[in-house]
Amino acid sequence: MGNRPDELKALIDSVARQDGAPVEVVVVGQGVRLTGLADPAAGVRTVELPENLGIPGGRNVGIEAFRTAGGHGFDVDVLLFLDDDGLLERTDTAELCRQAFAEDPELGIVSFRIADPETGETQRRHVPRLRASDPMRSSRVTTFLGGANAVRTKVFEQVGDLPGQFFYAHEETDLAWRALDAGWLIDYRADMVLLHPATAPSRHAVYHRMVARNRVWLARRNLPAPLVPVYVGVWLLLTLLRKPSGPALKAWFGGFKEGWTTSCGPRRPMKWRTVWRLTRLGRPPVI
Repeated sequence: MGNRPDELKALIDSVARQDGAPVEVVVVGQGVRLTGLADPAAGVRTVELPENLGIPGGRNVGIEAFRTAGGHGFDVDVLLFLDDDGLLERTDTAELCRQAFAEDPELGIVSFRIADPETGETQRRHVPRLRASDPMRSSRVTTFLGGANAVRTKVFEQVGDLPGQFFYAHEETDLAWRALDAGWLIDYRADMVLLHPATAPSRHAVYHRMVARNRVWLARRNLPAPLVPVYVGVWLLLTLLRKPSGPALKAWFGGFKEGWTTSCGPRRPMKWRTVWRLTRLGRPPVI
């Protein structure tokens, strides 16, 4: 969004320092001009959008930039998605990604560990599983972190891109559920680290409304019909137990209503065997 030029330059430099084959970079500008960033010799391209399409919309533009000219297939095997205020701490992250995907043909998505650059600590919400007390433990998971991940391009070819209409919140879980339903695996890797300042997601003005709306959309799009009210009901109860402020709760209920009364996009309920698979992985799709 053009508001972190120094951090963005540092991120691009950290990508350029990766071991092994060079990593091609596409920077998507969400309604802003990107000056001084494009460097064809260094493999850095830019795409400027006339408006902010939101997180998944912007990332979909980045995905499109790597599709072949005919629109069928990709000219790369794996795409990294990195927040513009992040920084790759190590120089072997790209090589670790290449090894992970090469060693496991069923691996579709890798979620990096996010660590605060000052303290080195990882927030619980950045460990994409219910048992999040040990962020240094790698494991199979059922979702991933949107701003620090790698996705095999075959996943996009098979299940489609991120849900652009979500704009912000839960777009990763939507893609993760579709990928798992198609038979792909998702790993959380503690050794692949993106440095990122510790922040609260509620800093965004749209947070409470979109979190609620997109929870409902997520369920309506992906869950078998009997689980839709269970999933939404559990999250309603959890929200009330957390005792948000009056304005936050009002925004949340506004988004909750919007999730039921507006189009969620195409509905493709996951198979019951995928529900069981998610449950075996420790996160049944009701929470």
